[in-house]
Amino acid sequence: MTKGIKGLAAAAVLAVSATLASAQTQGVTDDEIVIGSVNDLSGIFAAVGVPATMGANVVFDRVNAAGGVHGRAIRYVVEDNGYQMPRAMQGYNKLLNRDQVFAMLQSLGTPMNLAGFKLLDPKGIPNVAPLTASSQMLQEPMKNKFTSFSTYFDQSRIGVKYLAGQFGAQNVCTMYLPTDFGEEILEGSKAGAEEAGVAFVAETTHKPDETDFVGSLSKLKEEGCDIVTIALGVRQAITVVGTAKKMGLTDMKFLGTAASFLTVVAQVPGGVTDGFYAAASWQDLWARADDPAPAAFIEEYKAATGEDPVGFSMLGYSAAEMMVKALEAAGPDLTHESFIAAMESLDYDDELVGNRLTYGPEDHQGADTVFVNVVENGAWKLVYEE
Repeated sequence: MTKGIKGLAAAAVLAVSATLASAQTQGVTDDEIVIGSVNDLSGIFAAVGVPATMGANVVFDRVNAAGGVHGRAIRYVVEDNGYQMPRAMQGYNKLLNRDQVFAMLQSLGTPMNLAGFKLLDPKGIPNVAPLTASSQMLQEPMKNKFTSFSTYFDQSRIGVKYLAGQFGAQNVCTMYLPTDFGEEILEGSKAGAEEAGVAFVAETTHKPDETDFVGSLSKLKEEGCDIVTIALGVRQAITVVGTAKKMGLTDMKFLGTAASFLTVVAQVPGGVTDGFYAAASWQDLWARADDPAPAAFIEEYKAATGEDPVGFSMLGYSAAEMMVKALEAAGPDLTHESFIAAMESLDYDDELVGNRLTYGPEDHQGADTVFVNVVENGAWKLVYEE
């Protein structure tokens, strides 16, 4: 009897130990992996967040329908921050404490991600492919952070340098939101001006809900600005370019970064944004619509959603594909350590976005190349890469 009791006790201890071991990695059960995102589905960058989320869901729905990853379905939980800090923090707290997410994917907003790190880092939660190109996305501790593309700093630096050389510009200026997002583009613009041997002469700051830019553009005209870099919301960028044309400021060259490199920006009716430049780290989807990878994506996306994809639909899809690759490489014994090691092993040509993604233990930025594009006849046209 004693021996039998001891045997039952031992078995119970083993069962409890196994349960505790499986519970050590949050967001992972025998049949599910929970991935979270704090995104903008209703604010000034909803034109980024909504299609990116839809693109990711196309991948996860397909993977789940085929049996998941190592027998686990992916549950993608997205919280809307409306590009507002209080809502973002509510979202992070819910995802980490109630949903117990394993990792974050495509969280949007530089200031929101930076605030979120204070909650993610102590738990070692991976933050993958955030929808911001801020260089601060790889701040220490870098171990749990992975970005896909080049930084806002390099995008604005290279874009300014290209435009200065192309048009003989002499004076560079910046219109920006006074946030980490805007300030990095400001600093990149100054660096680009210095490399090009021209002057940085003026800057204007703006609120997220600002809609009247006549006064700011008048100031920049007085300062003799030839190149104006933009770190504003999507609608604001369109409004600035349209207002400048109405004011007759046809000699000003306006340059956005990845935050402005959107299909909707190119397709504004009436040619409002024709002549607007943007520097990003991926190539335009519709300019390559006949290439095999973009064509297959467009067909799959339309079949799944009933809509035509846009550029950020492509990025969401690409990010989700990368997440699946890493989860597969991590193996059935999924932990944060095995996932991070898997991410660091990724090295492949992403033919959909048109760039190569390479990671390593000391390199958590997937791609470095910057592509400069301009809107011509309602479509993006590639004019330079570095």
